[in-house]
Amino acid sequence: MGLTRAAGQRRRIGLLGGSFDPVHVGHIALARAAQSALLLDEVHFIPAGIAWQKGGAVASSGDRVAMLQLALGSESSWIIDHCELQRPGASYTIDTLLELRAALGPEPALVLLLGADQFRNLPSWQRFGELLEHCHLAVTQRAPRQLSELPEVLEALLAARGSDALPDAPAGSIVFFNMPPVPVSSSGIRAQLAAGQQPAELLPPGVLDYIESKHLYLRS
Repeated sequence: MGLTRAAGQRRRIGLLGGSFDPVHVGHIALARAAQSALLLDEVHFIPAGIAWQKGGAVASSGDRVAMLQLALGSESSWIIDHCELQRPGASYTIDTLLELRAALGPEPALVLLLGADQFRNLPSWQRFGELLEHCHLAVTQRAPRQLSELPEVLEALLAARGSDALPDAPAGSIVFFNMPPVPVSSSGIRAQLAAGQQPAELLPPGVLDYIESKHLYLRS
């Protein structure tokens, strides 16, 4: 992406998890917005093995990775991380963070990228109170946030850990970043494909051709 890091500042790694079933332009827009706003050195796309809140994916892990490879193209700072696909059982974010910390060490800043709805749902996550011990949370902000709309536990967490900018620390803060609205969802795309539509504008280049060549999502 051509970003320049300040001298002596620690490496910043964005983490974007999801089923990517299929990957769509909203995922790409979120990664671009976060990398620009937060000066991330890398963005790791982490396809879920078994997304515990959504159930199993429709496409196979191999097909989802292949679509991600097409979507990421030549972006050298965008990386597909297979850790959740290689780990048996449900894909819990806390386990992924522990695994990444063990692999990357204590120094890099890990920045978990979340949509606003994911953040609002955070108290339902496995061991969510431990997340900030291992990463920062960066939440998309498409309108002025209303703390009154959040669960009380998140209001308290924001009061204690909210920051106007991402600090030069490995973990521990919650920040918000802006991105333009991208009204698209993987489930909506699957429904369109199952109905015989071709929503090419909602998919990164090459992904629709791959879906059609593999006869994916013929039924929603």
